[in-house]
This record gives sequence, C-alpha cells and structure tokens, in this order.
Amino acid sequence: MQKELERYSRQILFQPIGKEGQLKLLKSRAVLVGMGALGTVISNHLVRSGVGYLRIIDRDFVELSNLQRQSLYKESDALQQLPKVIAAEKTLTEINSSVTIEPIIADINMNNAEELLSGFDVIVDGTDNFLTRYLINDVAVKHGIPWVHGGAVSSRGMFATIIPGKTPCYRCLFPDLPAGRGETCDTVGVLSPITDIIGSFEAMEAIKVLVGAEPNPNLEQLDIWDNSTFQMDISNGHNPKCPTCVERHFEFLETRSSHQTTYSTLCGRDTVQIVSRNKEEFDFNKMAEQFKKIGEVKVNPYLLRFSPDEEISMVLFKDGRALIHGTNDITKAKSYYSRYIGS
Repeated sequence: MQKELERYSRQILFQPIGKEGQLKLLKSRAVLVGMGALGTVISNHLVRSGVGYLRIIDRDFVELSNLQRQSLYKESDALQQLPKVIAAEKTLTEINSSVTIEPIIADINMNNAEELLSGFDVIVDGTDNFLTRYLINDVAVKHGIPWVHGGAVSSRGMFATIIPGKTPCYRCLFPDLPAGRGETCDTVGVLSPITDIIGSFEAMEAIKVLVGAEPNPNLEQLDIWDNSTFQMDISNGHNPKCPTCVERHFEFLETRSSHQTTYSTLCGRDTVQIVSRNKEEFDFNKMAEQFKKIGEVKVNPYLLRFSPDEEISMVLFKDGRALIHGTNDITKAKSYYSRYIGS
C-alpha cells in the first residue's frame, strides 16, 4: 500500500486530502457521462488523482475536429474512427493502470439511465445537451447520488455541484427545459481553454465529494474572452414546489414524458426520422444564419435542408421534425441531431 500511495504523495501532502482522503479516493466509484472536451479533461484528472473505479459513457467516435479540444485523443484515433470511450480507456490505462476503467458505448436515455448511473459515489456531467442533464438529475435525486454539472460553449462555461437532500437540485435551479435549441459547439464553436477550465473545476468538485469535503456552494460562470466572471450562491435556491426533489416526480425517466424525442428509420431510404415531442417549431431564419457558416443550406417556407458534410444531409420541418439522410444508424443520426440542433 505504501508503494501505491507514493504515486499520490504530492496530493497527500495537501492537508485537506491527506492520507485518509487518498484512501477514500482509492475506494471510490465515479461515473462520467460524455467523453468529449469536458469528459477528457475530467477523466484525466480523476484517473491521475487515484479514483478507484471510473465508468465512462459516450455514444460517439473520434473525429479530426475533436482534436482541437478533446485532449485524450490522437490523430490515429480519428483515422481509425475509434469509439471515444475505447480510445480514452487505452490512454487512461497508460496514465494509471491501477485505476479500473469501464468503457460503455451507449446513448444515455430514459431506458438505461438508472442502470448505467446508479451505484456510484458521484456522477459527473461531461455532456453537451440540456435533456441529458435533466435525466442525470432525475437519477441522482431518485438514488441520492451527488453529481457535478458543467457546460461550455464558445468562450463561456459554468459549473455547479448538486447534493441531493442538501443543495437545490438542477430542476430547482432550472425549472424548465430551455426554450429554443440552444447553441452548440458545432454551430458557434468552442475554445479549448474554456473546456479545460470547466472540466478541471468539475474534477475538483468530484474529488471534494469523494473525500467528504464541502463542495463549492455556488453556481460559477465565466467567459475567458470577455474576462468576466459571475458567482451565484445557490445554497438557498430550493424550490419548495420542485417536481423532482420535493414531489419526487421523475418525469425525464418516464417513457411517456413529453420531453423525450422519438427516433425511427425509414425503410429503404437510408434515413432516420427524429420527432421532438415538445412540439417546438424551428426558427428557419436563425438556423439558416448559423448553418451557412458550416455547410450548404437551402430553405423555403416549408423546410430547411442542411448538408454539414458530403455524407449527411438534414431536412428540418417547421413542426420540429427532422430527417437525417445518409444513414440508417439511429445512434449516428442522434449524434448529428445533437451537434447541430441541440437538445
């Protein structure tokens, strides 16, 4: 054990962790959702810090455009189109072979979220969409698991730590799924320093949770381009009528939830249809302006056609329905939808 602890000697010298905290870390279990820019930073820190067991979950594969900010991956991973969790497992194991890494290639949804996320000491958010965060919050509150939220896009980022039964839950802070599709890294871009900063803060908060220290009581926001920061104390932000942590109604885990999006393949057409149940209409003018910076766009009063690359084209209808042409793989279609349309 002494030899094993030598690896973490500089961390042990930090008194708030010490030997006792390090032993807790070695016995701890963490699950990380999303292995993109945030996830690669978070997992790197957790593995180097000696978290005993880390489950990493992601549905996507490595692409060349990821390498600007997703720090665990290499050009060879992109050329082989390796699933992100497989490429990450290899690198993380080379960093610290004493940590157990469990890679899961999966899309988190209401059917598998409880199975994949329960039974851990902390859940960490490396995702890029709001719907998944509400799903994580439902599981965390239902099973009493602390979780760390974080997000980054453009030059901006935020993070907060949610402790069920102690702090406000995510639904207390953000009662409703945001209107509009929201900005994504693939529509407005993202700077790698902001994902490094937010991912590092998230990893630190997870470590605090695992060693039994007090997490940050604030929701922190920062913009590294405008050099601005905002700190909001959320400790008194409980919503006495919160449907999740007060009424314990976990609607994002329900198969009949109006927030769930349905996916189906169109027979013989190499196309996946995506229907959002929230009935929100697309704003073609706004979307066309964003998409023109990325690929070919054609729009008429009835539909918008967007081709982000030579393989895929997306046809969007006013009622929020989308056709993803060029694939019959639902996971791949969902990935494109999430990138360019958002939650």
